[in-house]
Amino acid sequence: MNDTLLAVILCGGSGTRLWPLSRETYPKQFLSISGQRTMLQETALRLVGLPRDFQLHPSPIVVCNREHRFLAASQLMAAGIAQSRILLESSGRNTAPALTLAALQAVEAGDDPVMLAMPADHAIADLAAFHSAVAIAFPHACTGAMITFGIVPSRAETGYGYIERGAQHAPGIDHVQSFAEKPDAPRAQHYIEGGRHLWNSGLFMVRASVWLKAIRHCRPDVAAACESAMAQARRDLDFIRPDGAAFDACPSDSIDYAVMERLPALPDLGIPACVVPMDAGWSDLGAWDAVWEALPRDENGNARVGDVVAHDCSGTLLLSNSRLVAGVGLEHIMVVETPDAVLVADKRRTQDVKQIVALLRESGHAIAHNHRKMHRPWGWYDALDSGDRFQVKRIVVNPGASLSLQKHHHRAEHWVVVKGTAEVTKGEETFLLGENESTFIPLGHVHRLANPGKVPLEIIEVQSGSYLGEDDIVRLHDTYGR
Repeated sequence: MNDTLLAVILCGGSGTRLWPLSRETYPKQFLSISGQRTMLQETALRLVGLPRDFQLHPSPIVVCNREHRFLAASQLMAAGIAQSRILLESSGRNTAPALTLAALQAVEAGDDPVMLAMPADHAIADLAAFHSAVAIAFPHACTGAMITFGIVPSRAETGYGYIERGAQHAPGIDHVQSFAEKPDAPRAQHYIEGGRHLWNSGLFMVRASVWLKAIRHCRPDVAAACESAMAQARRDLDFIRPDGAAFDACPSDSIDYAVMERLPALPDLGIPACVVPMDAGWSDLGAWDAVWEALPRDENGNARVGDVVAHDCSGTLLLSNSRLVAGVGLEHIMVVETPDAVLVADKRRTQDVKQIVALLRESGHAIAHNHRKMHRPWGWYDALDSGDRFQVKRIVVNPGASLSLQKHHHRAEHWVVVKGTAEVTKGEETFLLGENESTFIPLGHVHRLANPGKVPLEIIEVQSGSYLGEDDIVRLHDTYGR
C-alpha cells in the first residue's frame, strides 16, 4: 500500500482555553460544540468523498493519551470507523513524537503509505476545498516532499503562526520560505498586506518513510525514544501501547520545530518543504472567540448554542448545556454554562481562560480536571448531589457492558433501577432487577452491576459512609484492564 493515503489523527491535547466545556478528562476533541458529531468524529470522516482515484488506507491511525482510550474507541465506533488502530501515549510529548509513533506503526507490515496528519480538535467548514488541497498535495508527497497546508488568512490574526511562501514548486503548491511565530498586531498586518504569508494549520502530508528519515536526521533523540517504545509495544484489547518508560523519556517537540522548519536549510536531505494554500473555512477552535467565529451568528453577531435567549446583545456567545442562559445588554461577551461551572469572559481576553484553569489546579480544585458527568468504558455517571456522609449519582450502563467486580472499605450503596434491566452480583448471589426495583450493597460486600439488555440501563445510586472518594474501589476483576 505504498501509494495509499493513510489518515493519522493526532488526538492529544487538553484544550484548557475552552474550559469549562473542555476538561482534562474530557478535552475538546471529544466534544460536539454544535451539531451531532464530535470534533474527533468530524476529523475521522473528513476524507470521505475524496475523488475516486484515491486509495484510502482502511485502518486510520489515532494517537491519543491512554486515559482517553475508551472515549476515542467508542466515538470512532459510533461514527462507523471500526478498523482504526489506536496508539496510546503514556504522556503528552507534542506532535513530532506522536507522528513518529504513527509512522513506525504504518511501516510495520512493510507498507509505506502517505500519511495525512490531522489534529482532532480543528474544524473545516468547506470539505470540497479541503479535498481539492489534499488532491494537489498527494502526488508531491508520493515523490518525497513534506507538505503543510497554509490557510489563506482572512484577517491580521495574532493568535496563529504564519508560513511564508517561496517560489512555486508546481501549480497550486509552493516551497516554504520560512515559518514565523505568533506576531504582534503590526507585524500580522504587514504579513497580510504582503500577500505571501499563510496561517499555519498544523496539517501535514508526508510519506511514512520520508518522515522517519527526516526525524532521524533532525531529532535522532526523538526517533530513538519512539523506536524503543514501539519495539516494546504490546496490544491491549483493541489498543496498541508503546512502552511507557521509553516514551516518557522522549523529548517533547512539534512537527514544525522538529522537522518542517529545518528542511529549507537541508537541501542535501532531499526532502522539499512545501505548502499548499487552502481556503476551506478552517479554525483551530483554540479559544472561545474562535468558537464564536466558527458558529452561525444572527444579524447582531450573536452565536447561540443550547437553551438561550438574548435581548439587546451584540457580538456575544451564549452557550448552555443544562439550563436556560439569558443575556441582556451584552457586548462582546462569552457566557459558557455547564452543570458545575459558568464562565463569563470578555471576548478580547479569551486566551486568558487558561489562567483560570491554572488557578483552579493550584488550589487543588477537581473542576479543573473533571466534569460532574464522568465517562467510563461501560457508560457514564453524573454526580447529582453530595453532602456530609452521602452522595447521589445517576449511572447509565451501555447494553452488554458491566462495571468491575469490586468492593468498598468505607461506603455502602443503594441502587434503584429507573430504566432497563440490571444484573446484580452481590456476594455469592446474582439476580435481575427491573424498573422501580432496588437493592442494598453493604459496606465491604463484593458486587458488580451489569446490563444484560439491549437498551441502556439507568439507575440512581445513593452512597453513604465515612469516605466517598473514587479511590475507595478495590477491583477484583475488570473487563477493561484498569
